[in-house]
Amino acid sequence: MIIIKPAKQIVGEIYVPGDKSISHRALILAALAEGKSHLNGLSTGADVRSTRQILEQLGLQLQIQADAVQIAGLGKFGLRESSRVLHCGNSGTSARLLSGVLAGQNFFSVLTGDDSLSRRPMGRVVTPLQQMGAKITGRQNNTRLPLAIQGEKLTGIHYLLPVASAQVKTAILLAGLLAEGETSVTEPAPSRNHSERLLSWLGLPLQQSGLTCRISSASVPEFSLQVPGDFSSAAFFLALGVLHPHAKLTLRGINLNETRTGFLRFLQQMGATCQIILTSQEPEPVGDITIQSAALQNCRLAPEQVPAMIDELPLLAVVATQAKGTLQVTGAQELRVKESDRIHSIVSQLGRMGASITELPDGFEVTGPTPLRGTTVKSLGDHRIAMALAIAAKLATSETILTGEQWIKISFPEFFQLLSKIEEG
Repeated sequence: MIIIKPAKQIVGEIYVPGDKSISHRALILAALAEGKSHLNGLSTGADVRSTRQILEQLGLQLQIQADAVQIAGLGKFGLRESSRVLHCGNSGTSARLLSGVLAGQNFFSVLTGDDSLSRRPMGRVVTPLQQMGAKITGRQNNTRLPLAIQGEKLTGIHYLLPVASAQVKTAILLAGLLAEGETSVTEPAPSRNHSERLLSWLGLPLQQSGLTCRISSASVPEFSLQVPGDFSSAAFFLALGVLHPHAKLTLRGINLNETRTGFLRFLQQMGATCQIILTSQEPEPVGDITIQSAALQNCRLAPEQVPAMIDELPLLAVVATQAKGTLQVTGAQELRVKESDRIHSIVSQLGRMGASITELPDGFEVTGPTPLRGTTVKSLGDHRIAMALAIAAKLATSETILTGEQWIKISFPEFFQLLSKIEEG
């Protein structure tokens, strides 16, 4: 439990931790590489730690000094069978991406997770890997953790994803690196493209045409990478910077990949003004963002905008409570199967704070502006719900008690420290 007081001002500049999505992928590719790789600025969250610890169980050796990690790659087939179950904690990314890698190894593995992760769907990644030749079994007709994976010699497939998913797409591409022949995956809509950017940057045989990616077996070279700041973490501070009446805030070194910055574009559509300075381009566009107080106007979020900001939608609900008019979000049923049912979670908790918010089958509707009142709210075991509610609490008329704030460590252990820093100026 933590007591959060309303903020008097929001000012200063901050660096957020390394991008969580890129950190997972960089660790896995470094493990499969031939030679030594160097990673700087990895995410400090528990999810990325789960991926790192599993790779260490599989024989990977790392040298860690501050935020720099040196990894002695084992090659595509150099991982070794673990005598213990591989625990993914709360990390769906760990479970899905590592399934793709383990499917092509010549040994047996068991992936498991905490209670929350064990309720999340895994069938969408199991099905294509089985079609490639892997032997995978799990609870509820192979759709839930734990998953028992007997790695096999894989064969490339051409797979059409039923739902756009960067995690499933990546698992198939990683398996494709280990498989005979060509592997292709086609999405129904664009999703995050961090994997494609990293694979191309490394010179691997990835071809892209529209919503289809193709890859063939190849060795992964050693590499050095500075992981940019996580946009999904930065989004909480961008929201506070535009909503608080006395705010001007700069976030430095942020990942500006267009498949991640839908939230920022929508803030601008609502009336936010910000300055963006690009500082680098490869393998990801990176830059500084300065944002300040602005009056916002709610509008409809089109379903095709949802994939680029799926993680920020609970935060968008907070933003909408302080904007004029009505925001409607539809086509976001994927929120139902995250760490919590994020639609119900954010609607129920913001409702307790006095928001005019209604739950829809595949989204929500918010009418504002509405003053938020301090009360007791719950994270419901979800790190992004906890942080969204903390931002709401900084805008409230009185103190808020947040329970379950410890879940924030999943992705952003420094959250409250940085929040305190920009309040103090």
